[in-house]
Amino acid sequence: MAETAERRADPRTLWPEVRSIILLGLNYGPTEDPLVDLARTDRGYISIYARNRDYHDVIKGKLKEAAGFLASKASSDVKVFVDTAPIMEKPLAEAAGLGWQGKHTVVVSREFGDWLFLGAIFTTAELPADEPERDRCGSCRRCLDICPTNAFPAPYQLDARRCISYLTIEHKGHIPEELRPGIGNRIFGCDDCLAVCPWNKFAQAGREARLVQREDLAVLPLRELAQLDDPAFRVRFAGTPVKRTGRDRFIRNVLIAIGNSGDVALADEALRLLDDASPLVRAMAVWAIGRLLSPDAVARHAAERLEREDDPDVREEWRRAMDTPADVVA
Repeated sequence: MAETAERRADPRTLWPEVRSIILLGLNYGPTEDPLVDLARTDRGYISIYARNRDYHDVIKGKLKEAAGFLASKASSDVKVFVDTAPIMEKPLAEAAGLGWQGKHTVVVSREFGDWLFLGAIFTTAELPADEPERDRCGSCRRCLDICPTNAFPAPYQLDARRCISYLTIEHKGHIPEELRPGIGNRIFGCDDCLAVCPWNKFAQAGREARLVQREDLAVLPLRELAQLDDPAFRVRFAGTPVKRTGRDRFIRNVLIAIGNSGDVALADEALRLLDDASPLVRAMAVWAIGRLLSPDAVARHAAERLEREDDPDVREEWRRAMDTPADVVA
């Protein structure tokens, strides 16, 4: 985002001919409170938006249909965008009257709550502007207070470096150790700040069939997920947003959930993954067994593997798991 800040500041830098922007929202509200699934610590939580087809594909098709109708009626050129170009969709949605940007930085609608996908149609047609929506958050701060990793330094400000959605989906490296316990069993995204918004009392369940939750993508057994190799991962999550993380980052997240589960029976999956080809996976396997096994057991496994481990990050995880000074295992 920092690299594209200037382009985001003015839509005309993206397309100089644009004269009007139509912002549309598509409701994907869940049928039940998703937060109840966070208590099922032997299973992995996938964000509501990712429990079916990739929304980019679904919404782009709908936008092209609407844009084609507009182009034919207004004799104008059009372009469509779904979260893939440097556009400030949320401020534009607020200006267009769809809703307001809540304290959790997500657009909130009086009609649909905050379960909205956004899409934009750029057009060369001169269209009358709608009235902007005003902020209706009031003194409420539920979304700020529920965040497990304290990702909101202030209302209307999000520190992506602490956001579970960013960490489990976009972040490519090792997730900071101090943030791992707060991730709980969330293996792809997080819905906490969305789910507690009081405006969701007016929300409706999403009606787009291709975005309705698939039961096989709801809350999945961690043991089963930990056993996915790359081909199995690709087959399991084909056509869904989950596939974008890649197998190694996904298993990293699964291992963090295993470490947070408190279930010693899951330690055998972490032990098996100590020999995984990916250093990212091996490191989180070390962290997980450090959370689930006794210090003596951790030390025994460390003795077996440390000498042949050549990745410095994995070695550092072993050191922390044993709570031993660095020069002892260097």
